Amino acid sequence: MMKDEIVEQVRRVREAQAAKQNFDLKAILADARARQKDSGHQVVSFASKSKNSG
Repeated sequence: MMKDEIVEQVRRVREAQAAKQNFDLKAILADARARQKDSGHQVVSFASKSKNSG
């Protein structure tokens, strides 16, 4: 099977970010949300809408 360099890079980054948070899922998500907020980019939510919203 071929190794995909992009997939390998994503896995390395994911592992490094998780290690910084001691692999604590709540801390990983809090850090991700903080980085998302600080990025200045618009964040899109795909949360389901109520049935009554048209």
